[in-house]
Order: sequence, then structure tokens, then C-alpha cells
Amino acid sequence: MPSAYERVSSMLQAQPKTWLVTGVAGFIGSNLLEALLNLGQRVIGLDNFSTGHAHNLEDVRASVGQAAWKRFHFIEGDITSFEDCMAAVGGVDLVLHQAALGSVPRSISDPISTNRANIDGFLNMLLATRNAGVNRFVYASSSSVYGDHPELPKVESRIGRPLSPYAATKYTNELYAEVFAKSYGMEIIGLRYFNIFGARQDPSGAYAAVIPRWFGNLLRREPCVINGDGETSRDFCYIENVVQANLLAAVVSGEDAIGQVYNIAFGARTTLNELYTLIQASLLRARPDLSSVADLEPIYKPFRAGDVRHSRADISKAIRLLGYKPTHSVEQGIDEAVAWYSAHLENLVKL
Repeated sequence: MPSAYERVSSMLQAQPKTWLVTGVAGFIGSNLLEALLNLGQRVIGLDNFSTGHAHNLEDVRASVGQAAWKRFHFIEGDITSFEDCMAAVGGVDLVLHQAALGSVPRSISDPISTNRANIDGFLNMLLATRNAGVNRFVYASSSSVYGDHPELPKVESRIGRPLSPYAATKYTNELYAEVFAKSYGMEIIGLRYFNIFGARQDPSGAYAAVIPRWFGNLLRREPCVINGDGETSRDFCYIENVVQANLLAAVVSGEDAIGQVYNIAFGARTTLNELYTLIQASLLRARPDLSSVADLEPIYKPFRAGDVRHSRADISKAIRLLGYKPTHSVEQGIDEAVAWYSAHLENLVKL
């Protein structure tokens, strides 16, 4: 029997729609773009390249082929501009809102920019979507909204106090989404992402996520830094699971499923020490020429301000109401991603 995701994929191929993906040149946005084009969809993409990259779009073009690429229209614009948002939503059936300034440390060092993108930009996109009469608005929230709530696994209905400006902006997104749904009758669904990783995730910069940063370090034969004792744990989630969740949320028809926020994760905990071992072993299997990496030990530094100690998602709500069924564990995701990281980071690390 086909899964809910397989049924949705078949339906979309038979009935193409027009989608807007904000943050389309970013890590998650570009993966959504690739999946949608492969399903025969028409896509409008909006990005200002503040954290996204043109090479991500070129990578998608090479992957999907020129014929599929013709169904993509790119707008270089900013969600903090209401005019840019209105220009992007014209003729759109569905919005996948991924654009944001991520990173807890970035938000602590620059809360104003984080607020401008994540709250002002989010409100602009909500209002533009409402004005254009778009059918469905699916947006990226974050596991950071759980804040200081100690319960594991994390359940959508129970959250704590935010521990960073970034977390505060994502919680504000959820409040605005709920108000717009009630006030204007909009169909809005939020997805609380838990530590997403995969192809096209930026390995450089001060705010790079841990998995691509560690791949980059090991490809340079340099030690990796672990903040804290390494026993901090996260529910790492491979990008294919996130693509699935977005498409399911975009087309789900059950009244109980709409107007909700969902945990999107694999539903398991991995410590940073365990993660390092997994990445090191996967890279050694894929690249025997990097045998010296086996001798590299991580460097431990102090805990970072605003970081949550442990995180694990209860994904039963997404399974029950969306038909979500993650296909990749953290181990499977790393093994699948290692070839991409190795091939695409070569130009950056100059072995």
C-alpha cells in the first residue's frame, strides 16, 4: 500500500500547481525547489541571498535538467519588503515559507536583524498571502520554541520560555499564524524543525550548522569543536524528511490537520559525541584517502549561551494527522549526504 507521501507525489504529478518558496536559494528552500520541479510543479522562488547562495540554485538546475528548470521563476527580493512579497504571491496556489535568519548565536549578537527578518518578514508574507487569496500557507517554525521546558520527548502542546531572541521570533510566528487563521480564515500550518541537515547546507561562516561544519573540518583534516561535554543531544532530521513534511502539509485536507503546528524530526536523540563518531566513520567509508581523519579527536569548548541541553521530538501528531513517515534516520541521512558533502566541499577545503 503506498504511503501518504507517495499518494501526494502521484497526485501532484497529475495535477500540477504553482508554488511560492521563500528562501529558495537556501538549504531547505533549494531542496524543496528540486523536489517540486521533479514532480512537474511550477515554482516561484524569492530570496535576497543574505544566507542563500546562487550556487544552490545552479546545483538544482544541474540536477533537474533544463526542461524542468523552465518551470521555475526566480525573484531576487526581500521578505522585509511588502512590495516584494506581493510581487511574489501573484498567481500562486501554495506558499512554503522558509525564509528567515536562523542561528541562536546570530540572534544573540544581532537581535534587531533577526527580528526584522523573522517577524517583520513573516508578517509581510502572511499579509501578502491573505491579500492574494492563496489557498495554503506552510511555514518553518523551530524546536527552539520549547525553550526551557524540560519534558522529553517534546510535545507540541507544551512549551517553555524562549532562551534566545531567535526562539522568541519563532514563537511569535506561531502566534501570528494562529491569529491570522482565526481572523481571516486562512489555512496555515506550522512545522517545528528539529536540527535539519543534508545537501546544500552551508559549511562556512560563524553560524554554520554542526554537521556541515564538521564535514568541512574533517575534509580539511582539522579537528572539530564540540561546545560542552559532548553529551548534549539533538533530534537530527535529514532533509528528505522535511521535504516530505512540507508537501504533506501543503495538500492535507482534513479539517483537524489544518491550523496546527507539528514537530518535524526523526523522533530519536543523538548526542554530539555520537554524531561525531557517525560522521567520522561515514567519511572514512566514503573516502579511504582520508585515513588520517581516524586519529582526529574533537576539541571541547564551553557551552554556548542560549543552547538547550537535550531535545527530542514526539512526532506522533504529524504521523496521525499528516501521514508523515520519516524515511531517513540520522545514520541513513549522513551516509546518503556524505557523497554530496565530499564532492561539493572539495572546492572549499582545497585538499
